[in-house]
Amino acid sequence: LAFALVRVAPTWKKVGFGFFPIDDRSEFFIKVETPPGSSLALTKQKVLEVEAATRKIPELKYTYTTLGAGASGAVDVANMYVRVLPKSERHRSVEELAGVLRQELTTHAGFSASVFTTDWGGGRKQLALNIGGDDAGALAAFAEQVKAEVAQVPSVVDLGLSTKGQKPEVNVELNRGLAGSLGVTVGQVAQSIRPAFAGIDAGDWTDPSNEVRDVRIRLAPEYRKRVIDLAQLPLTIAGPSGPTTIPLGQVATISQSLGPAVINHLNRNLNVAVEWNVAGRSTGEVMADALVRVNKLQTPPGMTITVGGDQEQQNESFSSIFFALGVAVLLMYLVLVMQFGSFLDPLAIMASLPLSLIGVFLGLSLAGYTINIMSLMGVILLMGLVAKNAILLIDFAKWAQADKNIPIREALIEAGGIRLRPIIMTTVALIAGMTPIALGTGEGSQFRSPLGVAIIGGVITSTLLTLLVIPTFYEIMFDMRAKVLRRVTRKSTKQSLEPTPALLEEHR
Repeated sequence: LAFALVRVAPTWKKVGFGFFPIDDRSEFFIKVETPPGSSLALTKQKVLEVEAATRKIPELKYTYTTLGAGASGAVDVANMYVRVLPKSERHRSVEELAGVLRQELTTHAGFSASVFTTDWGGGRKQLALNIGGDDAGALAAFAEQVKAEVAQVPSVVDLGLSTKGQKPEVNVELNRGLAGSLGVTVGQVAQSIRPAFAGIDAGDWTDPSNEVRDVRIRLAPEYRKRVIDLAQLPLTIAGPSGPTTIPLGQVATISQSLGPAVINHLNRNLNVAVEWNVAGRSTGEVMADALVRVNKLQTPPGMTITVGGDQEQQNESFSSIFFALGVAVLLMYLVLVMQFGSFLDPLAIMASLPLSLIGVFLGLSLAGYTINIMSLMGVILLMGLVAKNAILLIDFAKWAQADKNIPIREALIEAGGIRLRPIIMTTVALIAGMTPIALGTGEGSQFRSPLGVAIIGGVITSTLLTLLVIPTFYEIMFDMRAKVLRRVTRKSTKQSLEPTPALLEEHR
């Protein structure tokens, strides 16, 4: 066993932590974002550049692009679905193809592109740091500092901010004193501006092909760009001789500025998220390195930094899994106590549980997987599977020692010889059943592969070490219990033989 471990040692990899396993579904997704306020034509032009770069991949089958994403239908965002050849027909994984495409897109300008090998909905990136506060300006400045620190962490890709930069906006500041004297309300001002930007419905129109078209009236783009034109928008007020109109600029100051493209809130506070994807390492390792760098920054008063994305869900899920694992081990111990009628004998059986973890880590390391939600499910299954080998040994040894009245060591040796065959048979059957899951050759099968690898590795080491460790541990525990019982019995016997004062007086 030691020689085999030395031979495979160069192929070991550090076992990191992750939320979900990396899965190859022969597809990936690209999110293209042009600068805020960009037109649909500019977004289409940049998407065509991304499509041209994607077609350079030999494994490509087809792409499907949608412009205008989200509930708001923003035209500065496009989503692209990329389908590649099946796993059996290509030599590069989806992760490798995504890395090649990211490198190719760095030579293009005028947009930002994020590549997702797995889409969990909404274009959400794998990791995030949520920065909360009350001051929007200070929050944006500090978020840029955090982003700069995260950018220096290896394996960080597709780094960006949830605010998506700034976009031009028009500010209308109402002179409330003057407006109040004229009877002008904020609602009236909003209604006067609405036709310029959002437009108003003006009915319908039947075209020459007899198709009914909805008609919406809106100012031409060139008249929506200049403040002087917006100031001339008519505003209806009530006059002495009936309704009259005045220019909007008479009761309001109109100016242009830059504002956040997206405003998010978390726990009723302003929030800016620094988001990124991971390539080449586990999400747990990357987040740990990012937190080390970010914690060196001086956090401004009133601001907080919390983890988000997969790391937040991973912490919650792992806590639940570890709690379930502890409850399972406790219930197993209580059942064994009732079956064996002893509180000490089940301890020898429970000692086989940590032995399986050795194989779990070795298997995940050799396969290049992480400790994720699927591999932890395999650990929970192992807790019930590996205990049966120790139960077979200890149960037979107790029976042989009591029925044949032989020393415990001879009983354990006899139990190992007789129970070896059923132990090997059940172990081989379990490994054979888990091999297809561990290989993960089909489309999307890598998601379950860590479960099979964890179970196979844990069963192998547990079977080999249980035959050596559990008999030794049980014999040591048996001898210690016998010594304690002999010492207690000798002490009680000695106390019973000592003459009491009453007996001495009677003897006199």
